[in-house]
Amino acid sequence: MSREHLATYLNDHLAGANLAVELLDHFIAEDAAEASILVPLRKEIEEDRQELKALMATAGVAESRLRKASSWLAGQLSEVKFNADDDPNGPMRRFERLEALSIGIEGKLALWRALDKARGQNAALPSVDYVKLQERASNQRSRVETLRLQAACTALAT
Repeated sequence: MSREHLATYLNDHLAGANLAVELLDHFIAEDAAEASILVPLRKEIEEDRQELKALMATAGVAESRLRKASSWLAGQLSEVKFNADDDPNGPMRRFERLEALSIGIEGKLALWRALDKARGQNAALPSVDYVKLQERASNQRSRVETLRLQAACTALAT
């Protein structure tokens, strides 16, 4: 993996983490019923984001301002879409947010797996506990999947 490829890959995932935190902030503000689950999840995702930033710093990869701005814009556009699809606190909005979050967590799990596999081939990748990060992502994905499937039943019911 070239240094440029590594920088691109890590920055893309950092942008995704930024988007996930923003998505959760909107979700928590509008869905107090799920706060007991979403607030701790947001804290974990923020910790994962900080872990990724630390990994990037150790690997000598600078944060991309363009990707940071792009993730902010994507978050704003997502909220416009969610607003167009359903009322605040509506079942479809809840389902779509959970689905987006689920996909993002699955991407994070893929990140930790890829870095774990590639670290033997790239001395720039620090030795962190990728297994622990993968387990945490799997746990997050499982919790969100439970909520997502409940939301699917509500949103997609006839």
